[in-house]
Amino acid sequence: MNNKVLIVDDEPDIRELLEITLSRMDLDTATASDLGEARALLASDDFHLCLTDMKLPDGNGIELVREIQARYPHIPVAVITAHGSTETAITALKSGAFDFVSKPVDIYKLREMVNTALKLEHVIPDKQVTQTDSPLRLVGESQQINTLKKQIAKLARSQAPVFISGESGSGKELVARSIHAQGPRREKEFVAINCGAIPSELMESEFFGHRKGSFTGAHADKSGLFQAAHGGSLFLDEIADLPLLMQVKLLRAIQEKSVRPIGSETEVPVDVRLLSATHKNLGEEVAKGNLRQDLYYRINVIELDVPSLRERRQDIPLLAEHYLELIARENGIPKAGISDEAMAKLQHYAYPGNVRELENILQRALALAEDNIIQVQDLPALSISNRFAENASEHGMPAEPALEEDFSLEKHLEQIEKAAIEKALEETRWNKTAAAKKLGMTFRSFRYRLKKLGVD
Repeated sequence: MNNKVLIVDDEPDIRELLEITLSRMDLDTATASDLGEARALLASDDFHLCLTDMKLPDGNGIELVREIQARYPHIPVAVITAHGSTETAITALKSGAFDFVSKPVDIYKLREMVNTALKLEHVIPDKQVTQTDSPLRLVGESQQINTLKKQIAKLARSQAPVFISGESGSGKELVARSIHAQGPRREKEFVAINCGAIPSELMESEFFGHRKGSFTGAHADKSGLFQAAHGGSLFLDEIADLPLLMQVKLLRAIQEKSVRPIGSETEVPVDVRLLSATHKNLGEEVAKGNLRQDLYYRINVIELDVPSLRERRQDIPLLAEHYLELIARENGIPKAGISDEAMAKLQHYAYPGNVRELENILQRALALAEDNIIQVQDLPALSISNRFAENASEHGMPAEPALEEDFSLEKHLEQIEKAAIEKALEETRWNKTAAAKKLGMTFRSFRYRLKKLGVD
Protein backbone atom coordinates (compact mmCIF):
# COMPACT_ATOMS: atom_id res chain seq x y z
CA MET A 1 0.00 0.00 0.00
CA ASN A 2 1.37 3.40 -1.02
CA ASN A 3 1.64 6.28 1.44
CA LYS A 4 -1.24 8.70 1.08
CA VAL A 5 -1.06 12.50 1.21
CA LEU A 6 -3.92 14.94 1.81
CA ILE A 7 -3.63 18.17 -0.21
CA VAL A 8 -5.70 21.14 1.02
CA ASP A 9 -5.73 24.21 -1.26
CA ASP A 10 -8.46 26.31 -2.86
CA GLU A 11 -6.43 26.93 -6.05
CA PRO A 12 -7.00 24.14 -8.64
CA ASP A 13 -3.64 24.82 -10.33
CA ILE A 14 -1.72 24.35 -7.06
CA ARG A 15 -3.65 21.16 -6.26
CA GLU A 16 -2.87 19.77 -9.71
CA LEU A 17 0.83 20.66 -9.44
CA LEU A 18 1.11 18.96 -6.05
CA GLU A 19 -0.85 15.91 -7.24
CA ILE A 20 1.41 15.43 -10.28
CA THR A 21 4.59 15.89 -8.21
CA LEU A 22 3.50 13.44 -5.52
CA SER A 23 2.21 10.85 -7.98
CA ARG A 24 5.66 10.83 -9.61
CA MET A 25 7.01 9.99 -6.13
CA ASP A 26 4.68 6.96 -6.15
CA LEU A 27 2.35 8.49 -3.56
CA ASP A 28 -1.45 8.38 -3.49
CA THR A 29 -3.25 11.68 -2.99
CA ALA A 30 -6.62 13.08 -1.96
CA THR A 31 -7.55 16.74 -2.38
CA ALA A 32 -9.73 19.23 -0.54
CA SER A 33 -10.51 22.85 -1.41
CA ASP A 34 -11.43 23.99 2.11
CA LEU A 35 -11.40 23.01 5.79
CA GLY A 36 -14.79 21.29 5.64
CA GLU A 37 -13.70 18.89 2.90
CA ALA A 38 -10.38 18.28 4.67
CA ARG A 39 -12.11 17.36 7.95
CA ALA A 40 -14.41 14.91 6.14
CA LEU A 41 -11.48 13.20 4.39
CA LEU A 42 -9.45 12.97 7.62
CA ALA A 43 -12.39 11.30 9.35
CA SER A 44 -12.93 8.73 6.58
CA ASP A 45 -9.39 7.84 5.44
CA ASP A 46 -5.89 7.27 6.82
CA PHE A 47 -3.16 9.71 5.72
CA HIS A 48 0.61 9.77 6.18
CA LEU A 49 1.06 13.50 5.48
CA CYS A 50 -1.03 16.63 4.99
CA LEU A 51 -0.07 19.65 2.84
CA THR A 52 -2.27 22.67 3.45
CA ASP A 53 -2.39 26.22 2.18
CA MET A 54 -2.55 29.00 4.77
CA LYS A 55 -5.50 30.89 3.30
CA LEU A 56 -8.66 28.83 2.79
CA PRO A 57 -12.24 29.96 2.03
CA ASP A 58 -13.61 28.85 5.42
CA GLY A 59 -10.57 29.44 7.66
CA ASN A 60 -6.81 29.09 7.60
CA GLY A 61 -4.17 26.39 7.65
CA ILE A 62 -3.20 27.08 11.27
CA GLU A 63 -6.65 25.86 12.37
CA LEU A 64 -6.10 22.62 10.48
CA VAL A 65 -2.60 22.20 11.95
CA ARG A 66 -3.97 22.49 15.47
CA GLU A 67 -6.89 20.14 14.80
CA ILE A 68 -4.63 17.46 13.33
CA GLN A 69 -2.19 17.86 16.25
CA ALA A 70 -5.06 17.27 18.66
CA ARG A 71 -6.97 14.50 16.84
CA TYR A 72 -4.42 12.84 14.52
CA PRO A 73 -0.99 13.49 16.09
CA HIS A 74 0.63 10.77 13.96
CA ILE A 75 0.03 12.81 10.78
CA PRO A 76 2.73 15.44 10.06
CA VAL A 77 1.35 18.66 8.55
CA ALA A 78 3.29 20.98 6.24
CA VAL A 79 1.92 24.41 5.38
CA ILE A 80 2.24 26.32 2.11
CA THR A 81 2.96 30.00 2.77
CA ALA A 82 3.23 33.11 0.62
CA HIS A 83 6.79 34.03 -0.38
CA GLY A 84 8.58 36.02 2.31
CA SER A 85 5.88 35.55 4.96
CA THR A 86 8.33 34.62 7.70
CA GLU A 87 5.97 35.45 10.56
CA THR A 88 3.28 33.16 9.13
CA ALA A 89 5.75 30.30 8.78
CA ILE A 90 6.96 30.75 12.37
CA THR A 91 3.37 30.82 13.67
CA ALA A 92 2.66 27.56 11.81
CA LEU A 93 5.75 25.87 13.26
CA LYS A 94 4.89 27.02 16.78
CA SER A 95 1.39 25.61 16.30
CA GLY A 96 2.84 22.17 15.55
CA ALA A 97 3.43 22.15 11.78
CA PHE A 98 6.12 19.72 10.67
CA ASP A 99 7.60 22.16 8.15
CA PHE A 100 6.62 24.71 5.50
CA VAL A 101 7.17 25.44 1.79
CA SER A 102 6.84 28.87 0.17
CA LYS A 103 5.02 29.89 -3.00
CA PRO A 104 5.94 29.59 -5.78
CA VAL A 105 6.50 25.98 -4.75
CA ASP A 106 10.05 24.75 -5.40
CA ILE A 107 9.56 21.14 -6.55
CA TYR A 108 13.03 20.07 -5.37
CA LYS A 109 12.47 21.45 -1.86
CA LEU A 110 8.97 19.97 -1.77
CA ARG A 111 10.31 16.51 -2.59
CA GLU A 112 12.98 16.79 0.12
CA MET A 113 10.40 17.84 2.70
CA VAL A 114 7.92 15.09 1.76
CA ASN A 115 10.61 12.39 1.89
CA THR A 116 11.70 13.58 5.34
CA ALA A 117 8.12 13.68 6.65
CA LEU A 118 7.34 10.16 5.45
CA LYS A 119 10.31 8.78 7.41
CA LEU A 120 8.58 9.68 10.67
CA GLU A 121 6.69 6.39 10.69
CA HIS A 122 9.96 4.50 10.99
CA VAL A 123 11.57 6.56 13.76
CA ILE A 124 12.90 4.54 16.71
CA PRO A 125 10.66 5.12 19.76
CA ASP A 126 12.10 7.36 22.47
CA LYS A 127 12.30 4.58 25.08
CA GLN A 128 14.49 2.48 22.77
CA VAL A 129 16.91 5.32 22.14
CA THR A 130 17.30 6.22 25.81
CA GLN A 131 17.65 2.65 27.12
CA THR A 132 20.80 1.84 25.15
CA ASP A 133 24.45 2.46 25.97
CA SER A 134 24.57 5.07 23.24
CA PRO A 135 26.47 8.29 24.04
CA LEU A 136 23.14 10.00 23.21
CA ARG A 137 21.63 8.51 26.33
CA LEU A 138 20.12 11.11 28.69
CA VAL A 139 20.86 9.67 32.11
CA GLY A 140 18.51 10.30 35.01
CA GLU A 141 15.10 9.55 36.48
CA SER A 142 14.26 12.93 38.01
CA GLN A 143 11.07 14.74 37.04
CA GLN A 144 13.13 17.38 35.22
CA ILE A 145 14.99 14.89 33.04
CA ASN A 146 11.85 12.84 32.30
CA THR A 147 10.06 16.01 31.19
CA LEU A 148 13.03 16.85 28.98
CA LYS A 149 12.97 13.39 27.37
CA LYS A 150 9.26 13.79 26.53
CA GLN A 151 9.88 17.24 25.03
CA ILE A 152 12.74 15.86 22.92
CA ALA A 153 10.57 13.01 21.61
CA LYS A 154 7.86 15.50 20.59
CA LEU A 155 10.27 17.98 18.97
CA ALA A 156 11.97 15.17 17.04
CA ARG A 157 8.75 14.85 14.98
CA SER A 158 9.00 18.46 13.80
CA GLN A 159 11.39 20.39 11.60
CA ALA A 160 10.91 23.63 13.56
CA PRO A 161 14.13 25.39 14.61
CA VAL A 162 14.85 24.70 18.28
CA PHE A 163 16.84 26.96 20.59
CA ILE A 164 18.36 25.02 23.49
CA SER A 165 19.08 27.13 26.56
CA GLY A 166 20.97 26.16 29.68
CA GLU A 167 24.13 26.68 31.68
CA SER A 168 27.56 25.69 30.36
CA GLY A 169 28.17 21.98 30.75
CA SER A 170 24.50 21.09 31.26
CA GLY A 171 24.33 18.94 28.12
CA LYS A 172 22.91 21.20 25.40
CA GLU A 173 24.76 19.43 22.58
CA LEU A 174 23.67 16.04 23.94
CA VAL A 175 20.05 17.25 23.79
CA ALA A 176 20.56 18.45 20.20
CA ARG A 177 22.06 15.09 19.21
CA SER A 178 19.16 13.29 20.87
CA ILE A 179 16.61 15.34 18.90
CA HIS A 180 18.48 14.41 15.71
CA ALA A 181 18.79 10.72 16.67
CA GLN A 182 15.06 10.36 17.32
CA GLY A 183 13.95 12.26 14.21
CA PRO A 184 13.52 11.35 10.55
CA ARG A 185 16.97 12.77 9.70
CA ARG A 186 18.85 10.36 11.97
CA GLU A 187 20.45 8.48 9.04
CA LYS A 188 22.07 11.70 7.79
CA GLU A 189 24.82 13.81 9.35
CA PHE A 190 24.65 15.76 12.60
CA VAL A 191 27.07 18.67 12.22
CA ALA A 192 27.99 20.73 15.29
CA ILE A 193 29.62 24.17 15.05
CA ASN A 194 30.97 26.22 17.95
CA CYS A 195 30.35 29.72 16.62
CA GLY A 196 32.73 31.26 19.14
CA ALA A 197 35.67 29.07 18.09
CA ILE A 198 35.84 30.00 14.37
CA PRO A 199 37.95 33.06 13.44
CA SER A 200 35.69 35.73 11.91
CA GLU A 201 37.72 35.92 8.68
CA LEU A 202 37.18 32.18 8.04
CA MET A 203 33.56 32.00 9.17
CA GLU A 204 31.81 32.49 5.82
CA SER A 205 34.01 29.89 4.14
CA GLU A 206 33.45 27.41 6.99
CA PHE A 207 29.68 27.86 6.92
CA PHE A 208 29.01 28.11 3.17
CA GLY A 209 32.17 26.83 1.43
CA HIS A 210 34.19 28.46 -1.34
CA ARG A 211 35.26 28.01 -4.95
CA LYS A 212 38.82 27.48 -6.09
CA GLY A 213 40.67 30.80 -6.53
CA SER A 214 38.00 32.87 -4.75
CA PHE A 215 40.65 34.17 -2.31
CA THR A 216 44.31 33.66 -1.47
CA GLY A 217 44.80 30.11 -0.26
CA ALA A 218 41.65 28.73 -1.89
CA HIS A 219 43.46 26.04 -3.88
CA ALA A 220 40.40 23.85 -4.40
CA ASP A 221 36.62 23.90 -4.10
CA LYS A 222 35.44 23.34 -0.55
CA SER A 223 31.98 22.50 0.76
CA GLY A 224 30.81 24.32 3.86
CA LEU A 225 29.22 22.96 7.01
CA PHE A 226 25.71 23.66 5.69
CA GLN A 227 26.39 21.38 2.72
CA ALA A 228 27.92 18.76 5.05
CA ALA A 229 24.69 18.74 7.08
CA HIS A 230 22.44 18.48 3.99
CA GLY A 231 19.56 16.14 4.79
CA GLY A 232 20.57 16.09 8.45
CA SER A 233 20.83 18.52 11.35
CA LEU A 234 23.00 21.58 11.91
CA PHE A 235 23.78 22.51 15.52
CA LEU A 236 25.02 26.07 16.06
CA ASP A 237 26.51 26.19 19.55
CA GLU A 238 27.16 29.59 21.19
CA ILE A 239 25.20 31.25 18.39
CA ALA A 240 25.19 34.57 20.28
CA ASP A 241 28.94 34.86 19.54
CA LEU A 242 28.36 35.26 15.78
CA PRO A 243 29.50 38.62 14.32
CA LEU A 244 26.61 40.81 13.08
CA LEU A 245 27.67 40.55 9.42
CA MET A 246 27.64 36.78 9.63
CA GLN A 247 24.22 36.89 11.32
CA VAL A 248 22.79 38.58 8.20
CA LYS A 249 24.18 35.85 5.93
CA LEU A 250 23.03 33.10 8.26
CA LEU A 251 19.51 34.55 8.35
CA ARG A 252 19.32 34.54 4.55
CA ALA A 253 20.55 30.94 4.38
CA ILE A 254 17.85 29.88 6.85
CA GLN A 255 15.06 31.75 5.06
CA GLU A 256 16.00 30.75 1.50
CA LYS A 257 17.17 27.22 2.40
CA SER A 258 20.17 27.75 0.14
CA VAL A 259 23.74 29.01 0.44
CA ARG A 260 26.16 30.75 -1.93
CA PRO A 261 29.78 29.58 -1.60
CA ILE A 262 32.39 32.34 -1.75
CA GLY A 263 33.30 32.96 -5.39
CA SER A 264 30.19 31.26 -6.76
CA GLU A 265 27.54 32.97 -8.90
CA THR A 266 24.85 30.42 -8.06
CA GLU A 267 23.21 29.27 -4.84
CA VAL A 268 23.24 25.69 -3.62
CA PRO A 269 20.00 24.31 -2.09
CA VAL A 270 20.46 22.97 1.44
CA ASP A 271 17.98 21.02 3.54
CA VAL A 272 18.95 21.11 7.22
CA ARG A 273 17.19 20.95 10.58
CA LEU A 274 18.46 23.95 12.54
CA LEU A 275 19.27 23.52 16.23
CA SER A 276 21.09 26.21 18.21
CA ALA A 277 22.25 26.95 21.73
CA THR A 278 24.07 29.39 23.97
CA HIS A 279 24.59 29.86 27.69
CA LYS A 280 23.79 33.57 27.24
CA ASN A 281 20.35 35.19 27.53
CA LEU A 282 19.24 35.79 23.93
CA GLY A 283 16.76 38.51 24.90
CA GLU A 284 19.51 40.45 26.65
CA GLU A 285 21.84 39.99 23.66
CA VAL A 286 19.15 41.46 21.36
CA ALA A 287 18.69 44.42 23.74
CA LYS A 288 22.45 45.04 23.76
CA GLY A 289 22.57 44.98 19.95
CA ASN A 290 24.76 41.87 19.85
CA LEU A 291 22.09 39.72 18.19
CA ARG A 292 19.77 40.71 15.35
CA GLN A 293 16.13 40.62 16.34
CA ASP A 294 15.05 38.97 13.06
CA LEU A 295 17.60 36.19 13.57
CA TYR A 296 16.40 35.80 17.18
CA TYR A 297 12.81 35.16 15.99
CA ARG A 298 14.06 32.72 13.33
CA ILE A 299 16.15 30.51 15.61
CA ASN A 300 13.96 30.76 18.72
CA VAL A 301 10.79 29.26 17.23
CA ILE A 302 10.71 26.68 20.04
CA GLU A 303 12.83 27.02 23.18
CA LEU A 304 13.96 24.00 25.16
CA ASP A 305 15.52 24.56 28.58
CA VAL A 306 18.07 22.07 29.89
CA PRO A 307 18.05 21.91 33.72
CA SER A 308 21.28 22.44 35.64
CA LEU A 309 22.68 19.58 37.69
CA ARG A 310 21.79 21.50 40.87
CA GLU A 311 18.12 21.25 39.86
CA ARG A 312 18.26 17.45 39.57
CA ARG A 313 20.62 16.30 42.31
CA GLN A 314 18.83 12.94 42.60
CA ASP A 315 20.34 12.03 39.22
CA ILE A 316 23.96 12.39 40.45
CA PRO A 317 24.36 8.72 41.56
CA LEU A 318 23.03 7.47 38.20
CA LEU A 319 25.25 9.91 36.29
CA ALA A 320 28.29 8.94 38.36
CA GLU A 321 27.67 5.24 37.71
CA HIS A 322 27.18 5.93 34.00
CA TYR A 323 30.40 7.93 33.65
CA LEU A 324 32.46 5.50 35.73
CA GLU A 325 31.37 2.69 33.40
CA LEU A 326 32.40 4.74 30.35
CA ILE A 327 35.73 5.78 31.90
CA ALA A 328 36.53 2.19 32.91
CA ARG A 329 35.70 0.95 29.41
CA GLU A 330 37.85 3.62 27.75
CA ASN A 331 40.81 2.84 30.01
CA GLY A 332 40.49 -0.93 29.95
CA ILE A 333 39.65 -1.14 33.67
CA PRO A 334 37.49 -4.15 34.66
CA LYS A 335 35.32 -2.11 37.04
CA ALA A 336 35.29 1.29 38.72
CA GLY A 337 33.33 2.25 41.80
CA ILE A 338 32.81 4.93 44.42
CA SER A 339 32.36 4.77 48.20
CA ASP A 340 29.17 5.93 49.91
CA GLU A 341 31.06 8.76 51.65
CA ALA A 342 32.52 10.01 48.35
CA MET A 343 29.09 9.83 46.70
CA ALA A 344 27.59 11.86 49.56
CA LYS A 345 30.28 14.51 48.98
CA LEU A 346 29.48 14.59 45.26
CA GLN A 347 25.78 15.07 46.00
CA HIS A 348 26.41 18.15 48.15
CA TYR A 349 28.61 19.99 45.65
CA ALA A 350 27.17 22.92 43.66
CA TYR A 351 28.56 21.99 40.19
CA PRO A 352 28.96 25.39 38.52
CA GLY A 353 30.23 23.40 35.53
CA ASN A 354 27.24 21.00 35.65
CA VAL A 355 27.39 17.47 34.18
CA ARG A 356 30.62 18.19 32.32
CA GLU A 357 32.29 19.10 35.63
CA LEU A 358 31.00 15.92 37.29
CA GLU A 359 32.56 13.84 34.51
CA ASN A 360 35.90 15.67 34.84
CA ILE A 361 35.89 15.23 38.64
CA LEU A 362 35.31 11.48 38.26
CA GLN A 363 38.06 11.12 35.65
CA ARG A 364 40.62 12.85 37.88
CA ALA A 365 39.47 11.04 41.03
CA LEU A 366 39.64 7.61 39.40
CA ALA A 367 43.21 8.28 38.29
CA LEU A 368 44.15 8.75 41.99
CA ALA A 369 41.95 5.99 43.44
CA GLU A 370 43.28 2.78 44.99
CA ASP A 371 41.81 -0.43 43.53
CA ASN A 372 39.66 1.73 41.19
CA ILE A 373 37.30 2.69 44.05
CA ILE A 374 36.96 6.45 44.56
CA GLN A 375 37.19 7.53 48.22
CA VAL A 376 36.63 10.93 49.84
CA GLN A 377 40.36 11.66 49.82
CA ASP A 378 40.37 11.25 46.02
CA LEU A 379 38.10 14.30 45.69
CA PRO A 380 40.40 17.14 46.87
CA ALA A 381 39.16 19.51 44.17
CA LEU A 382 35.84 19.75 46.03
CA SER A 383 37.34 20.67 49.42
CA ILE A 384 37.45 24.43 48.83
CA SER A 385 34.68 24.75 46.27
CA ASN A 386 32.25 22.81 48.42
CA ARG A 387 32.54 25.30 51.30
CA PHE A 388 31.09 28.22 49.44
CA ALA A 389 29.92 27.33 45.91
CA GLU A 390 26.61 25.90 47.12
CA ASN A 391 25.60 29.09 48.95
CA ALA A 392 26.81 31.32 46.12
CA SER A 393 24.98 29.41 43.41
CA GLU A 394 21.72 29.42 45.38
CA HIS A 395 21.83 33.23 45.74
CA GLY A 396 23.29 34.09 42.34
CA MET A 397 26.31 35.77 44.01
CA PRO A 398 30.06 35.40 43.53
CA ALA A 399 31.47 32.57 45.61
CA GLU A 400 33.35 33.61 48.77
CA PRO A 401 35.94 31.34 50.43
CA ALA A 402 35.82 30.30 54.07
CA LEU A 403 38.95 31.70 55.75
CA GLU A 404 40.02 28.65 57.72
CA GLU A 405 43.42 28.16 59.38
CA ASP A 406 44.96 26.41 56.39
CA PHE A 407 43.53 28.93 53.89
CA SER A 408 46.00 30.24 51.28
CA LEU A 409 44.91 33.25 49.23
CA GLU A 410 47.49 32.49 46.53
CA LYS A 411 46.28 28.91 46.10
CA HIS A 412 42.66 30.04 46.17
CA LEU A 413 43.24 32.61 43.40
CA GLU A 414 45.18 30.03 41.36
CA GLN A 415 42.28 27.64 41.66
CA ILE A 416 39.79 30.28 40.45
CA GLU A 417 42.08 31.23 37.56
CA LYS A 418 42.59 27.59 36.58
CA ALA A 419 38.84 26.90 36.68
CA ALA A 420 38.13 29.94 34.46
CA ILE A 421 40.78 28.87 31.95
CA GLU A 422 39.52 25.28 31.83
CA LYS A 423 35.95 26.49 31.38
CA ALA A 424 36.98 28.80 28.51
CA LEU A 425 38.87 25.93 26.86
CA GLU A 426 35.91 23.58 27.18
CA GLU A 427 33.48 26.16 25.77
CA THR A 428 35.76 26.72 22.75
CA ARG A 429 36.48 23.01 22.24
CA TRP A 430 40.08 23.52 23.38
CA ASN A 431 40.84 26.19 20.80
CA LYS A 432 43.50 28.19 22.68
CA THR A 433 43.23 31.29 20.49
CA ALA A 434 39.46 31.47 20.96
CA ALA A 435 39.77 30.75 24.71
CA ALA A 436 42.28 33.58 25.16
CA LYS A 437 39.94 35.95 23.33
CA LYS A 438 37.01 34.81 25.50
CA LEU A 439 39.02 35.64 28.63
CA GLY A 440 40.17 39.01 27.27
CA MET A 441 43.84 37.97 27.23
CA THR A 442 46.59 38.00 24.65
CA PHE A 443 47.53 34.56 23.35
CA ARG A 444 51.06 34.98 24.75
CA SER A 445 49.73 35.75 28.25
CA PHE A 446 47.26 32.87 27.99
CA ARG A 447 50.00 30.42 27.03
CA TYR A 448 52.15 31.60 29.96
CA ARG A 449 49.28 30.99 32.42
CA LEU A 450 48.66 27.50 30.99
CA LYS A 451 52.26 26.60 31.69
CA LYS A 452 52.29 28.22 35.12
CA LEU A 453 49.11 26.50 36.29
CA GLY A 454 49.95 23.17 34.71
CA VAL A 455 46.87 23.03 32.49
CA ASP A 456 47.37 20.40 29.82
